[in-house]
Amino acid sequence: VQLQASGGGLVQAGGSLRLSCAASGRIFSSYQMGWFRQAPGKEREFVASIKWTGEITSYADSVKGRFTISRGNAPSTVILQMNSLKPEDTAVYYCANQQYASTTYGSWGQGTLVTVSS
Repeated sequence: VQLQASGGGLVQAGGSLRLSCAASGRIFSSYQMGWFRQAPGKEREFVASIKWTGEITSYADSVKGRFTISRGNAPSTVILQMNSLKPEDTAVYYCANQQYASTTYGSWGQGTLVTVSS
């Protein structure tokens, strides 16, 4: 599976950004899609996930109530709507794909930088 993330940028605290991840390749065997982020000097962390059918979502406690993951209108697209952004949300955001045959995320996008200024 190939993943292309987009939508990052610079925003002031309290603002919003919308990230998009377009998937291609063996998407028919996808189990779920996820968003992860890695801040400078920190380990990569889970942000949100959605089952490929779009019915079940999961969020990190730090983003609950502010971020929403969903399937996009375009085929094979996953959206991360980020509202009420905080400086601590600054990171490179990655989308990832997990196949049914795997217990881990095996495909990763290139990352898109989100910078939240105070």
